[in-house]
Amino acid sequence: MNSDGNKSATQDDVPAFASTADRDSVVILDYGSQYSQLIARRVREAFVYSELLPHDVDRARVEAIDPKGIILSGSPHSVYEPGAPTLPDWVLDSGLPVLGICYGMQLLTHHLGGNVGAAEEREYGPSAIKVVKQESIFSGLPEQIDVWMSHGDRIEALPPGFEVLAATDNAPFAAMRRDSIVGIQFHPEVSHTPLGSAILRSFLYEVCNCTGNWTPDSFIESTVQQIREQVGEDRVLLALSGGVDSSVAAALIHQAIGEQLTPVFVNTGMLREGEADLVRSTFTQSFGMNLVYVDATERFLERLSGIIEPEEKRKNIGAEFIRVFEHAAREHGPFKFLAQGTLYPDVIESATSSSNSAQKIKTHHNVGGLPDDLAFDLLEPLRFLFKDEVREIGARLGVPNEIVQRQPFPGPGLAVRILGAINDEDLALLRRADAIVRQEIEGAGLAESIWQFFAVLLPIYTTGVMGDGRTYAKVIAIRAITSEDAMTADWARLPDELLSRMSNRIVNEIDGINRVVYDITSKPPATIEWE
Repeated sequence: MNSDGNKSATQDDVPAFASTADRDSVVILDYGSQYSQLIARRVREAFVYSELLPHDVDRARVEAIDPKGIILSGSPHSVYEPGAPTLPDWVLDSGLPVLGICYGMQLLTHHLGGNVGAAEEREYGPSAIKVVKQESIFSGLPEQIDVWMSHGDRIEALPPGFEVLAATDNAPFAAMRRDSIVGIQFHPEVSHTPLGSAILRSFLYEVCNCTGNWTPDSFIESTVQQIREQVGEDRVLLALSGGVDSSVAAALIHQAIGEQLTPVFVNTGMLREGEADLVRSTFTQSFGMNLVYVDATERFLERLSGIIEPEEKRKNIGAEFIRVFEHAAREHGPFKFLAQGTLYPDVIESATSSSNSAQKIKTHHNVGGLPDDLAFDLLEPLRFLFKDEVREIGARLGVPNEIVQRQPFPGPGLAVRILGAINDEDLALLRRADAIVRQEIEGAGLAESIWQFFAVLLPIYTTGVMGDGRTYAKVIAIRAITSEDAMTADWARLPDELLSRMSNRIVNEIDGINRVVYDITSKPPATIEWE
């Protein structure tokens, strides 16, 4: 639970809010694995603070965190290939406990004098390890453990002084240890390793001697104090969308500095049905904040006119947001800080943090769409939090449940749920379709078990028949996914009857839609949003 900012802030150069000396911490060095962020999440679930840092991070940055252990992530690389990421000398020189996961284990082996080679049979997917020694990270666990493998290399010979902890038929050295240096060939961070959390907890508590003192209450306490120190007597302009992230950020900052905070809610014209009224009433009545409301619908529609490419949409929306806030700042200011509800997945997907080899998937308007001439310092107290952590913090702060449990909603709003150019007519179609989807899923009692559900308007026309006449109208796609953290997701298996009701209502109640399709694609390969 965590973060900080100025306009050029990235995870590489800004200490997270929660990195304080009175809190046990573990550093995760990111070598580019698709699961790296999950490691950080699992460590946090064990009440130990973690930061995910590039594998070539400066040693001083790590020492400032004062970790009790280091975890080396997996990687798409092979340790013996030219230019493969290496193990910094300071990792072993530090004397700290080390856990190498997959590539991390191979890296330790390669660095310490063992041998790594290409496996005769690559292991991708479920497997079972046989625990040779029920000690260290396997203390108290069964002799056979189901795990998730994802590797093409394996350990051929252990480094001097290491002992085998577990093996598989294809990987005779599936886990190894020498004192407080441990390596495992499988991925404990994924849900497909059922006892993975127990294995990580053993490393954290038995090997690193962590005490598990990182809690929501301790995060709130330390973050409130650090916001006060950072802001001082200055004033903060909050970019409020009404979603979970910005709402919790508002409550947290308001607790820290009270009337120094001015939340500004901008109606971009890209909001869902009834959303503007809900946000205005919630924050003026429930929070008692001095909310500034700006209806900038026309400005955003003009800025988006004719734009089809989604990255250009996001960047234009991000830039226009800033201009609106700058105008609000001149009218209601002065303000030194701009506060945002940026979360860790936003940072990761915008590739402004973690490994240097991270690939940018999409730009988030509050991370990658900021202009170079931003007139504010950024204040982002949730920058290193996952969504479930934010909800927990919000509940502790007393944010109303109807806000805390709201579905994730992209910063650009419906602009990235209309594929193609944006106009008033299409926005009206999508708003109504999205409202029907939400009404039906909530009415079926499935809202809390589904991570996210929404409608998407496709830029195509199809032929249909209604009554005795031919129609030529647009298509709505329904997207409903299950997930734990939005880093990976699967499509929700909705009941046939529910899908039928949604389809019937959409085509019968919305003039201009004659076909409904259901998206059955997981993430990866798709993203949650269509744009």
